[in-house]
Amino acid sequence: MVTSLPLTESEYIQHHLTYYQLNLRTLTIGNGGGFWTLNLDTLSLTIFSGILIVSLFYFVIKNFNSERPGKLQTAIEMAVESLQNLIKEMFHGEDKLIAPLALTIFSWIFVLNSFDLVPVDFLPRILLFFGIEHFRTVPTDDVNLTFALSFSVFLLVIYYNFKGKGCVNLTKEVFSSPFGIWLAPINFIFRIIEEAVKPLSLSLRLFGNMFAGELIFLLIATMPWWIQWTAGGIWSIFHILVISIQAFIFMMLTVVYLSMAHESGH
Repeated sequence: MVTSLPLTESEYIQHHLTYYQLNLRTLTIGNGGGFWTLNLDTLSLTIFSGILIVSLFYFVIKNFNSERPGKLQTAIEMAVESLQNLIKEMFHGEDKLIAPLALTIFSWIFVLNSFDLVPVDFLPRILLFFGIEHFRTVPTDDVNLTFALSFSVFLLVIYYNFKGKGCVNLTKEVFSSPFGIWLAPINFIFRIIEEAVKPLSLSLRLFGNMFAGELIFLLIATMPWWIQWTAGGIWSIFHILVISIQAFIFMMLTVVYLSMAHESGH
């Protein structure tokens, strides 16, 4: 947070909402946007978070001790056991991918969301010494990332539809449910809409909540210095609940969608 602003409040907020981008066509750094553009801040923090989570799990596995487990091992074992029990109630079938997938999704999104708790000027001011003028510090307030995550889930839904129902039964379901085979075109359109809504709802829900949270932190940062820490501290405590719930909702909806796809009939 800042005590004095060289920019107006609107300019300050706009500055922090600008991505650090790479144009793939011209291989230049800029903020023009467009399809052939990478948001380097989102990519770097997402890759860093992935490496952090994989390293943590690898450390726990490598130092696994069944007789005298450490605190970290115990916490992860409790989380995995609780997650497995929860999935058994929701996912009707046997699949070794679901539990690890759910744990990975929750852990990754939780870490990505947690960057919203970092003071809004902390990373940008450090990176300014290296010539990086714009850097957004919350990866999940980038709709490109949230849609990429949800699109991955969408591909898994398609896979589990074929795996659980088979090509023939899935085709019958698509063209006959819910109005019967005589209204096959309408059934097909409804099914396309139903499947398309799933990744959209997943991505926009996560993006909307995290973008709103970041915007509130930016508004707090424009307040007088003597109230910033009080307002920021209160919002940070509440936001811990928000980032946890959003990661949990994304994980649970993923399991629900995969369970619906795996079942032999709606």
